[in-house]
Parts: sequence; C-alpha cells; structure tokens
Amino acid sequence: MAEAVSDTTLTRSQRLDRLPFTRKHARLLVGSGLGWALDAMDVGLISFVMAALAGQWKLDSTTLSWIGSIGFVGMAIGASLGGLLADRIGRRQVFALTLLVYGVATGASALVTSVGMLIVLRFIVGVGLGAELPVASTLVSEYAPKAIRGRVVVALEAFWAIGWILAALIGYLVVPSSPDGWRWALAVGVIPTAYAAAIRWGLPESVRFLESKGRVEQAEAAVRDFEQAAGVEPVPSPDAPVAKAAGTDSIWSPAYRARTIALWTVWFCINLSYYGAFIWIPTLLVQRGFPLVRSFEFTLIITLAQLPGYAVAAWLIEKWGRRLTLSVFLAGSAFAAAAFGFATTEVLIVMTGCALSFFNLGAWGALYAVGPELYPTAVRGKGTGAAAAFGRIASMIAPLSVPLLLGAGGMVLVFGVFGVAFLLAAGAALFLPEHAGLALES
Repeated sequence: MAEAVSDTTLTRSQRLDRLPFTRKHARLLVGSGLGWALDAMDVGLISFVMAALAGQWKLDSTTLSWIGSIGFVGMAIGASLGGLLADRIGRRQVFALTLLVYGVATGASALVTSVGMLIVLRFIVGVGLGAELPVASTLVSEYAPKAIRGRVVVALEAFWAIGWILAALIGYLVVPSSPDGWRWALAVGVIPTAYAAAIRWGLPESVRFLESKGRVEQAEAAVRDFEQAAGVEPVPSPDAPVAKAAGTDSIWSPAYRARTIALWTVWFCINLSYYGAFIWIPTLLVQRGFPLVRSFEFTLIITLAQLPGYAVAAWLIEKWGRRLTLSVFLAGSAFAAAAFGFATTEVLIVMTGCALSFFNLGAWGALYAVGPELYPTAVRGKGTGAAAAFGRIASMIAPLSVPLLLGAGGMVLVFGVFGVAFLLAAGAALFLPEHAGLALES
C-alpha cells in the first residue's frame, strides 16, 4: 500500500526514495562497486596462488588449507568491527579505511619469504576485506530508491564477478608465466591503496547516519545533491529525530530475533559452500591431473558464468521479491554442487561448474540486498556486519574441511556436503521477511 505522506512533510529518507535512478546513484554504485571488485580480485587470487605454491614450495594440503582459511578468520573479525564502526563513525570513513588496510597487506604479501609471513599478512587482508563488504552494501542500500533498491544492491554485488574474473585472468596469464608469477599477481593488490585515498572524498555519507548523529545540515545537503541531479524540487524536512520504536536497539530483540537467526543461517551455509568450493577448485583440478594452465583456464570459464547469474537475480529480485529469489538460487546452487561432484569429463566439469557459479553468485546478490533491509538505521551496520562475521566462521572451516572430506569420500562427498549446506540455506531464506518495495526502517 502506498505511503500516505504530504509533499510538505516528507522525511529525507522518503525524499530519497521518491527519486529516479540518476548519475549520482550511478557514481555511488560504481564508486562502491570498484572497491567491491578489488576485494573479489584479492580473494580470487589466493586460490591461484595456492595452486602455484603447492608445487613451488612443496606444500601439503593442511598448509594450503591454512593459507586459504586464515583470511576468513580476519574477515570474521573485520565484519564485526566494520559494522560497529559504521554505526559509530560513518559508512564512508570505514569503507576507505578498510580498502587501505587490505590493499597494503596484499601488496606486502608479494614480498613474503615464508609460509608464516604469508599467513600473517593474509589475516590482515581478511580484516580489511571483511569490514568493507557489509559497509558498502549498507551505504548503497540507504541511498537507493526503494522501488529498485534490491536491483541496485545486486548490481553492486555483481562487481564481485568482475573482480573474480580479473583474478582468473591474472591467474591464467601471470601466475604460470614465471616462478615469481604469483608474487606479481599479489602485487596488483596495491591498487586499492591508491583507490582508498580517492574514495574518502568521492562518496557521500549516509543520510540516515548523519541524521542519527544530529548532523542535519550535512544530511540536508546530501539529499539536495541527489534531488538536484534528478531535477526534483527539494522540500523542507522536519529536523526532529524520528522516534525509535521500543525494543529496536538490538538485533536480538524480540522484533528482530527470528530474522537474525534465519539470516545468520543463510550466511553460514552459503559461506561454507562458496568458499569451500571456489578457493579449492583450481587446486582440485590440478590434483585430478589437469595441467596448471588448463586448470586455470577451466576456472576462468566457470567464473564468467557469475555475470549472467547476477543479471538474472537483479531482474527477479523486484519481480519475485527477495525471499523467493534468494531461496530459488540457493536451491539451484545445491543441485549444481552435487552435479559438479560427479563430473568426470572436461565438458561436464565446465558445464556443472558454470551452473554452480551462475546460481551461487546470483544468491549472493540477493543476500546482500536482503541484509540491510532487515534492521533500523541505528543497528543496520551492526546487523549486516554480525551476520557476515558469523558466516566467516564457515569460511574458515570450509577450506580446512576439504582435505578431510576428500580423504573420506573424494569429490562426491566434498560437493555433496556443499550441496546439503546450500539446501539448508534455501530453507532458512524462506523465514526471512519480505521487504521488496518498502522503505528502510529509520
């Protein structure tokens, strides 16, 4: 049902919600998305580095698992801290700081001389990366018009595919080129450092955050910038803070407890399956007898299927709603994961891998759209960050579990477990409330 509000009593949030998508929105989306893509590139590169170091440094599966997992320990800590800081000091500042942290640490990783040094730096990289992702999605959600908010956030998440494709290209072209190819690949990670210097000044701060801190003049100026870009006449908004409903100051209050449990379940299961699969796929293909370059070629093709996955999810999320779109893509991921475990020929490996990539990344897009919609402004960063942090526990477990599962039942068991996790996530998604077309809570 349409909101019954007069043009003379619109809040600043309602003024943002009524706007069409403009170049200001596009600039915010691309500015946040480039940081997102650089994050994905970093995460993707480590899977190719692992495959190269397995041969060059003669590393066993346990050591490789720790290299793949330690970043997610940092991501869990970073997601919690990033969400808390975003609610205290602002979305934009945290976004810039986290880009700087992980960019410097990734560049330094190119100079390591031991596994210990690499593991320490991967942990620091994870802290920066884990804090950035929920903060960026929260900032974009709070500016996107409500009629297309889900689609805009899925578009933001689609930058992840661009970053992972860049990682696959670097892995395919650079890593096998020389014994130090993996070092050159990691050196690319310094790019976010330069980007962080510009991002601090290039993106607007959240209007809802500014209002919550009493910075109404800055909030009004930010809204008017977007109204001017849309050619919409600004209307005065009341400066009095919006009254907060009782029991909405915690993600575990009775009003939010059920959705928090459902959201955390989805985050845990999707992290377990996604990172367990995609961090290990290049190495698993090499272990199955494919040459390093051929393994990287397969991974690149599989990665390209992420883009249409995001595109379809972006279209469906406003047609079907968040809950159904997320659940369907998670169910598709489950069947694709099981099929990949049984694939033995090159054609089947690529086909089932592409299906897994398509459905899994479409699900990620829908998940990032859902999270910020579930909580009011005061705990929105905390709510999305805490769910991401809980999911990172699964990210730590996943790479470590693959060698054990391989030994117990081979590829069939590995991807069968991931398929079950996807199915559990699909079921949990059905318990999330539907917020398509609704304004964000103040």
